[in-house]
Amino acid sequence: MYAVIQTGGKQYRVKEGDFLKVETLTAEAGQEFEFDKVLMIQTDDGIKVGRPYIDGGKVTATVKAHGRHDKVMIIKFRRRKHYMRRNGHRQNYTEILITGISG
Repeated sequence: MYAVIQTGGKQYRVKEGDFLKVETLTAEAGQEFEFDKVLMIQTDDGIKVGRPYIDGGKVTATVKAHGRHDKVMIIKFRRRKHYMRRNGHRQNYTEILITGISG
């Protein structure tokens, strides 16, 4: 059994027991969190597809930790023009454990 959820402007295929790093959520570490934007659920009976979301579909998860990804370096460079800019970026994330799928 798996589901496709939407969070943080992205879509994820999840199943029970999966660990994911998603965009930052407002829940504290150790709390339960429910995703209600479920796009699709696959069960033994078949596949349910939402329009755009499944009514009554939800995926529950436990927030494990908050953190930051590795640094990504951004470089702007123009040859022979004496121009170079460097910048770095670290994106925040929330690590979750999928505990249940219903719908």
